[in-house]
Amino acid sequence: MSLKIVVLAKQVPDTRNVGKDAMTPEGTVNRAALPAIFNPEDLNALEQALRLKEQHPGTTVHILTMGPPRATDVIREGLFRGADGGYLLTDRAFAGADTLATSYALSQAIKKIGMPDIILGGRQAIDGDTAQVGPQVAQKLDLNQVTYVTCIEKVEDGKVTVTRHIDGGIERVEAPLPILLTVNGNAAPCRPRNAKLVMKYKRASAPMERPADGNLPHAEEYDKKPYLTIAQWSVADVDGDLQQCGLAGSPTKVKAVQNIVFKAKESKRLTAADADVEALVKELLDSHTIG
Repeated sequence: MSLKIVVLAKQVPDTRNVGKDAMTPEGTVNRAALPAIFNPEDLNALEQALRLKEQHPGTTVHILTMGPPRATDVIREGLFRGADGGYLLTDRAFAGADTLATSYALSQAIKKIGMPDIILGGRQAIDGDTAQVGPQVAQKLDLNQVTYVTCIEKVEDGKVTVTRHIDGGIERVEAPLPILLTVNGNAAPCRPRNAKLVMKYKRASAPMERPADGNLPHAEEYDKKPYLTIAQWSVADVDGDLQQCGLAGSPTKVKAVQNIVFKAKESKRLTAADADVEALVKELLDSHTIG
């Protein structure tokens, strides 16, 4: 059976490089001041989607992302790895969205796309670590959901079978389609870019990325190859309610972001001598670290 798959992906600031300019005065992340990367666990989700595409001829995989025009990089990265297309939600009204407003915007976009068989996303984004957007999208679309997925074993007879991580072990779950799945970072890593696909999609872009004066390099290619134009949608395009988007629809406010480095207050060097080992064990027992 062929499948229609949508992968929720996010361009996130690289949290390994948080500096003093990481926050705006309004309490939102200053994305322009931080290097942007493809959210790691969303790449794990993309790999699961591409494996299903290989197993089920006729399957399509599309990337859905929300952000400024530069977030189109996430869609291009998906195309370079085997996705069939993508959708960019971009509008100033989306800015400053928390998980509630983000899930609303994404669910509105999915309604416009048409309900897929499977929606995949990473367990959480590294800029928030909330793990809320996937489940909230499922709730808004009234979909079945399975979280913490490490592997999609099979899809057949209108059902998907997955392995998911739980405390103390793993769990095998079977659930009916349509469904939303969130994928863990310990799932299979995403494949690298494909050279042929990079050449095919290297000029793929959204309208907002193109010169405002209309002087577009290689314009003839866009006329001949419609797949180079990435769909770009505003709040109005997805019939969104402005009061549920961006800061207006976000009850959560971030007070501050800072980089914390843990340092040991003291260190102790031990040898392999029995006396040193016994002293260490006694110290750990006395402090109730063990035992």
